[in-house]
Amino acid sequence: MRISIGSDHGGYLYKEELVSYLKELGHEVIDCGTDSLDSCDYPDFAYECAKLVSENKVDRGIVVCTSGEGVCITANKVKGVRCGLCYNDEVSKLTRLHNDCNMIAFGAKFFPLEDIKRWVKNFLETEFEGGRHQTRVNKIER
Repeated sequence: MRISIGSDHGGYLYKEELVSYLKELGHEVIDCGTDSLDSCDYPDFAYECAKLVSENKVDRGIVVCTSGEGVCITANKVKGVRCGLCYNDEVSKLTRLHNDCNMIAFGAKFFPLEDIKRWVKNFLETEFEGGRHQTRVNKIER
């Protein structure tokens, strides 16, 4: 799978760990930055990551900031992107099962890296359920 990933300074350390983890799992990763702990603007990096998803240049996207909120809001402004904010095991699966999310967002300040790695794996391995959920996703797209 091709995956774009981006963060601001608040998510940088987790992003770096996730890039390595995704590669270990055999995925191709496009790192949209940031490249340091220097203060920066999360919309710049979340947008670049989401744009790759929107243009079908990658299969999924992952964004990380301090809370996860800013990068999630930014990603959802890009047409064709459905980004879910993840905070537990069940939600990491439901974003795919029910919402057919093609991006997921995390808050690095509030969760251990091991949890986020598990949630990323759930997100990548879970298929969309379709059925009644497809009708709802279609409404979101319209």
